[in-house]
Amino acid sequence: MGYPSDRLFEEVAHIAHTFHWSYDEIMRLDHLERRRWLREIAGIHDRQAQQLGG
Repeated sequence: MGYPSDRLFEEVAHIAHTFHWSYDEIMRLDHLERRRWLREIAGIHDRQAQQLGG
């Protein structure tokens, strides 16, 4: 069984929305690198939430 396609679409959409990267740019990333960028995005969101008080 491969990587779930729904999860892949979710990851691509999230990275594309946040960084405005193209589908091709994101798909050139390997799985581990893509997951790393998602952790970075989560960190950005966490810091923004803390700055806004919650």
